[in-house]
Amino acid sequence: MRNITIIGSGFSSVAAASYLAKVGHNVSVFEKNDQLGGRARQYVIDGFKFDIGPSWYWMPDVFDRFFEDLGKKTSDYYHLEKLAPAYRVFFEKDDFVDIDDTLEKILITFEAIEPGSSIKLEKFLAIAKKNYEIAIGNLVYKPGLSPSELITIDTVLNLKQFYLTIHDYVKKNFDDKRLQQILEFPVLFLGAKPSDTPLFYSFMNYADFGLGTWYPKGGMRSVIEGMITLSKELGVKYYTNASVSSIHIGKENKVESITINNEIIEVDILVSGADYKHTESLLDPKYRSYSEKYWSKRTMAPSSLLFFVGFDKKLKDLLHHNLFFDVPFDKHAIEIYDNPSWPEEPLFYANFPSITDPEAAPKGKESAFFLIPLAPDLKDTPELREKYFDIILERMEKLTKQELRSSILFKDSYCVNDFKEDYNAYKGNAYGMANTLMQTAFLRPSIKSKKIENLFFTGQLTVPGPGVPPALISGKIVAEQINKLTPKLEKYEINI
Repeated sequence: MRNITIIGSGFSSVAAASYLAKVGHNVSVFEKNDQLGGRARQYVIDGFKFDIGPSWYWMPDVFDRFFEDLGKKTSDYYHLEKLAPAYRVFFEKDDFVDIDDTLEKILITFEAIEPGSSIKLEKFLAIAKKNYEIAIGNLVYKPGLSPSELITIDTVLNLKQFYLTIHDYVKKNFDDKRLQQILEFPVLFLGAKPSDTPLFYSFMNYADFGLGTWYPKGGMRSVIEGMITLSKELGVKYYTNASVSSIHIGKENKVESITINNEIIEVDILVSGADYKHTESLLDPKYRSYSEKYWSKRTMAPSSLLFFVGFDKKLKDLLHHNLFFDVPFDKHAIEIYDNPSWPEEPLFYANFPSITDPEAAPKGKESAFFLIPLAPDLKDTPELREKYFDIILERMEKLTKQELRSSILFKDSYCVNDFKEDYNAYKGNAYGMANTLMQTAFLRPSIKSKKIENLFFTGQLTVPGPGVPPALISGKIVAEQINKLTPKLEKYEINI
């Protein structure tokens, strides 16, 4: 049995803590903020409830696998509802497309927009489903320690998919630009442009159209709360308002203690679910695996400008999830990745949880969460935040043909500076490091320190990548790596 200390309490940290506690380790988790959950915190004001971080529940099988590994079921901790339609995509000229809850309905939608596209979509999704089975079955649960992990019969047979991009495939096979944008949308969850994302990652399209979009009652907050509850049942101890200021290396290049709120805490094994770059900054430079130059050359996933808004009335012509693609898609992508700048015409996402969940807002009112993806490390000022709120509100009023401004009870915002302050996020990123071809698997920062024997990492800057399901997988991977270094505990042993 080891004393395992985990920094941060996001999805990957809680997953790692649960797996490690299950096999008998003493696990303590230290969170710098006053609320557990990392980015999956909740903002509550005047009866309105908002998820501060992730708001999409995709890949339900990954969540199911986490709970099943630990002898439980998802339904033991929260209730799921499949959204129908899953989401609405607004385009210019008062045009929108609803993506429904079954593939059969989605095929009908595509065919109505572009004759012949339903056959092409079925072919594309057959590829996407196969890729999903390969990814979930053989790849994403690997620790990313060697190139050989990627060499399987399936990946060799599908090698060309790593050199053809999602953008290339979609543009070649679908003519309607609305359908192209809908099909490119899911890979944005990987934090990279469709033109930089290999076709193999079309497994995200299967996650979208094949597995559907779900809503956990109470929001994504209920998911992390369920995981925390399970971990506590397994013996994990949590501490909030616990900021780590230094990591102390002793003999044999091992972490021997950390400083939390000016108190020295001894550790046997240290796992960081906090920002990877920030964690290494707590080490003497000679113990860091990656240099400043290394980090400066990484392609980070976007940051975000978020707004949390309470309306004093129910809104019309909107769904739970809404994407506003009524401006040029490619131009905004360039302003995120190629020419980092505040976008002239931003794409944005609008979430109205109270449409599905009456408890998300007082009766007769609406809670709204808006997100504009941004390049990391942009200048962040109150004036810029206000400017962009006006931009998106004006467009939403125009596209949904309703007056909104006079119905606002309150609004709050969250942006680059807040990501840096609350999460020590490198460049204020919101989603970690993008999953491009050259930042995949063993090409990502290592899950195990290259210089310190008992220091490990988990989360969206290491394997397998950004997103909530990958975070759960990352927690499992790091637990498996730690268990390989520790004696087996027959009393508690399980197959993870």
